[in-house]
Amino acid sequence: MRAMILAAGRGERMRPLTDHTPKPLLEVAGKPLIVWHINRLVKAGITEIIINHAWLGEQIEQTLKNGKQFGANISYSSESKALETAGGIAKALPFFNNLPFLVVNADVWCDWNAEIAIHFADKITSENKLAWLLMTKNPAHNPDGDFLFPTLNASNKLTFTGIGVYSPVMFDKIPKNQAVPLAPLLRNASKKDLLIASLHEGTWFDIGTPERLQQLNQSLVA
Repeated sequence: MRAMILAAGRGERMRPLTDHTPKPLLEVAGKPLIVWHINRLVKAGITEIIINHAWLGEQIEQTLKNGKQFGANISYSSESKALETAGGIAKALPFFNNLPFLVVNADVWCDWNAEIAIHFADKITSENKLAWLLMTKNPAHNPDGDFLFPTLNASNKLTFTGIGVYSPVMFDKIPKNQAVPLAPLLRNASKKDLLIASLHEGTWFDIGTPERLQQLNQSLVA
């Protein structure tokens, strides 16, 4: 199984931290956010990874290089202008060899076991679904949630962690190098009952502000 780490965002809400450092390279507990993801993927046996980047992307390549120091084989998808989530995935689509693939937002931190992604890649294929999403209970900054999965929570929406497995079919009609958000595609798939999901009961952080970055750092070094 192959994976993509989304790292092309500008990180406006993280300024001034991101004025000179791309958000995925901001450190928590002495390690860049993106390295936490790489280490977790490699531990699960997912070593073929592609990373998209735009803002200060050369710093990401200079830091991670080809990934061998992590036991990974890292490729890059450079975007002159950020293509948003679905557009970035569509540009990198040939990397996945027409097979289901894992996508992880670089600006989240989650203590999940990435091995489950391999299981759900098989599941979305066998059940003819478009995607599997890892959900979490709603944090204070997203109290209304994102998607409703009655099998996980009968009455309220849950928050999407930014971690999911996708069928390439979901993106094969998106024009290359066009900015396209992911959320409308997911909502459309949800209406057609083409999504499945799991609830993560562990720790998850959306690193959207310097305060949340500091909170995560404090929790990891405590």
